[in-house]
Amino acid sequence: MSGFSQIMRRRAESLVELYPERRSALIPLCHLAQEEAGYLSEDMMRDIADLVGVTPAEVYGTASFYDMLHTEPVGKYLVGVCTNIACLLQGGGELLEHAEEKLGVSPGGTTHDGVFTLEEVECVAHCDKAPAVQVNYRFFGPLTDETFDELIDDLSVGKYEGDVPSHGTLIRVHREVGIEVPMEEIVAQRRESDAAIASRKAALEAAKESK
Repeated sequence: MSGFSQIMRRRAESLVELYPERRSALIPLCHLAQEEAGYLSEDMMRDIADLVGVTPAEVYGTASFYDMLHTEPVGKYLVGVCTNIACLLQGGGELLEHAEEKLGVSPGGTTHDGVFTLEEVECVAHCDKAPAVQVNYRFFGPLTDETFDELIDDLSVGKYEGDVPSHGTLIRVHREVGIEVPMEEIVAQRRESDAAIASRKAALEAAKESK
């Protein structure tokens, strides 16, 4: 696979100019590169290294450290099942096992059609809706085996097309790397974020009162 396309190359060069030190643009550039193919190819990492003045090995070291960055091809939808303590106590482990059966892959694997990659993830800060699943960093929960199957079936037929971001890239990342985002999408995500925070606070307060 080649590195940056001409359009992305121009965006990358503009992005680097925003930082007093080129190296500071490394992580935003990784997000930008991942926007093209869903993962960071070796050629892309070489392009990034050239832009910020580091070695390709340093780019790989950074990319392999962060869960949101991928150095191998992934599916259109990253399906992350949370198995941290809150979700685990509500059946997160069993849901992960069911997800493996439904998709026919183990965590880290991608379905043969390239649509789904299954991940076992740490806390996604959605404890009040345990067991929770994130799809390209959009949250769903609480889920049962049946509602998980419905979610996968809906994704398969494109029901969430346009609602779940491609490659798991968040709107705020789009803005940071100069990708144009409609204002209504930004407003909608802010509302969703505010609602999630409020829900989390309410759950914490309820937990305190029950003690």
